[in-house]
Amino acid sequence: MSSASAAALNRNQNLSSAVREAEERYIVANPESQRLAQLATQRLPGGNTRTTVHFSPFPLYMASGKGSKLTDVDGHSYVDFINEYTAGVFGHSNSVIAEAVRQALAGGINLGAPTKHERLLAEEIQRRFPAMELLRFCNSGTEANLLALATARATSSKPAVLIFDGAYHGSILYFSHGGSPLNMKFEWITSTFNDLAKAKADIAANAGKLAAVIVEPMQGGAGALPADPAFLKGLRAACDEHKVLLILDEVMTSRLDPGGVQHLMGVRPDIMTLGKYVGGGMTIGAFGGRAEIMARFDPGRPDAYPHGGTFNNNVVAMAAGHAALTSVLTTEAQGRMNALGDRLRARLNDLARKLDVPMQTTGIGSIFGIHFHVGPTRNAGDLDRGEHGREQAVADLKKLFHLDMLAAGQYISRRIMGNLSIETSDVEAESFCQAVEEFLVSRGDVVRAAFPQS
Repeated sequence: MSSASAAALNRNQNLSSAVREAEERYIVANPESQRLAQLATQRLPGGNTRTTVHFSPFPLYMASGKGSKLTDVDGHSYVDFINEYTAGVFGHSNSVIAEAVRQALAGGINLGAPTKHERLLAEEIQRRFPAMELLRFCNSGTEANLLALATARATSSKPAVLIFDGAYHGSILYFSHGGSPLNMKFEWITSTFNDLAKAKADIAANAGKLAAVIVEPMQGGAGALPADPAFLKGLRAACDEHKVLLILDEVMTSRLDPGGVQHLMGVRPDIMTLGKYVGGGMTIGAFGGRAEIMARFDPGRPDAYPHGGTFNNNVVAMAAGHAALTSVLTTEAQGRMNALGDRLRARLNDLARKLDVPMQTTGIGSIFGIHFHVGPTRNAGDLDRGEHGREQAVADLKKLFHLDMLAAGQYISRRIMGNLSIETSDVEAESFCQAVEEFLVSRGDVVRAAFPQS
C-alpha cells in the first residue's frame, strides 16, 4: 500500500465505510479469482469444499507457490503467512521433498502391501516423540484424533471424553461456541482451557465414566492460545490420580520444538496425535502412545483392534515425510523458524503498545494469532467476554485487517491466525510487521473506536 493510499485510508474513520472501501478495492484487483469463484458455485456449495479457506466476498485462487511466496491467478505475489494452516512448514516446492516424491511415484503409487517407507518414517517420528512407543498411520489429523479417542474408549471400557471449550481436534471434533452439529456423538464433558481447578474438579466428578482427556498444548482454532505449563502438568497428575488417559493433540503444535510442546513443557501423554506436516506436505495422520495400549492393533493378536485404511501407508506420504523430517526440518532450521516467530510476536505486541491500539498477538514459536482484544487471553471464554456486545465490530476489524494485509502482499487468514515456514526470511517477517504497523497507524482510530473503554 502506498503512502498516498495510507493517507487516504487514514481519513476514512468509519469502520463500515472502511470495510466497504477495502472490499471494493479487493474486487477490482482480483477479477480472475472472482470469475473462478463464481464458476465453482455451480458445482460446489458456496463454491467451496474446504470451509477454512473461504472468505467473503470471494477467496483468492492461487496459481503457484515457491519457497515462501505464493502467486494468485491475477498475478499478484504474496509472502505466505498461512502456510497451509501450519502443514506447510517446509515452504513451497522443496526440492528434496519433490525428489523423494518423484522416486516414490516411479516405484508405483498404490502397491497394496507394506513397504520400507512406513518403518523409516515411524522410526524418525519415534526419535522425535518418545511417547509414541508404538504408532499407527492414517490420513489426517481429524482421523488421528478420532482413532485416538476410539482407542481410549475401547481400552478403558468407559464412554466419556473431557474436552475444552474452544478446542479444534478436526472437522468432526469442533468445540467452539457450542460445537458443531456434525461432531461425533460421543459423551462429551466440556471444561475450561487453562483453568486447572475446574479441569481437576471435572475429572474427579466424572472419573467413573471418563475414558480420556484430550487437549491441545496450544489451542489453534481458538486463536493460538498457549496452555500454561502448570495447567498441562496438572492435567497429567489428575489423569494419573483418576486412571484416565491423557491425549495430547500435537497435530499443529509438534512443529514448535523437535520434540513437540510436550518436550517444551515436560509432559508425557498416554496417547498423542500428529498430522499436518509429518508427511512432507502430503496427506497424513498418526496416532500412538504407550506400548500396552497400541499393542492391541497387532493383527496377530486374537483380541486385535481392526484398523484398515487404503492409504494409511501410501508410499508418497511415507517417503515424503521421511525425507522432510530427516533432511529438511533439521533441528537448526526448526530452531531458527521458531525463534523468528518469537521475535515477530514480540515486535507486534510492542507496536500495539507504542501506538496504543487494542491488539494482542498470542502464540508460541512460529505460530501466532492476532486479536483485537482488551484483557486476558487465557482461553476462548476470555476472548468471547472481550467481544461481548461488539461482535460485529470485531468481525469487521478482522475483515479490514485481512483485506489491507492482502493489498500489502501479506497472505494471512481472515481469522488472523498465521505461521512461518522454514523458508520465511527475517526480511519477510519484518515486512509483515511493517504492514501491520501501517495498518495500526492508518486504521488506529477505527480500531480504538470499537473499544471505547480501553
